[in-house]
Amino acid sequence: MENMLECAFIVLWLQLSWLSGEDRVEQSPQTLRLQEGDSVSLNCSYTVSTFNGLQWYRQDPGQGPEFLFVLYAVGDEKQKERLRATLLKEGSSLHIEASKPEDSATFFCAVKTQCSQEAWELYQNPAVAFWNKGISVVPLPQGST
Repeated sequence: MENMLECAFIVLWLQLSWLSGEDRVEQSPQTLRLQEGDSVSLNCSYTVSTFNGLQWYRQDPGQGPEFLFVLYAVGDEKQKERLRATLLKEGSSLHIEASKPEDSATFFCAVKTQCSQEAWELYQNPAVAFWNKGISVVPLPQGST
């Protein structure tokens, strides 16, 4: 019974922390239009009471989010083709090198606040992660304005 009360208290504390605005994730800029071939950095800042990793996702129009990277420690850096993510003390950047029209998507960062072995829990438990609206990236073909 005591364990149940402790568990209930922890869940209540997590929910109240989330509602009070103590934990937050913000991304900038919200929309980005750039010329094909330009390189750009997308920024994600966070303030959370417990940190268990930052994840980057990409969502193409009409599709579900696609996992890109997870970063756990300050200074972590991961790269996949022209995308590179870096974890900073209170944020992260996602750098897109030499943008192409197929990079048009919304990019999200999510901060995990609980330990779990499965990333899919992120979608099922709102206390696990804090999301933002994402950043829409729209590379325009060269010569267009």
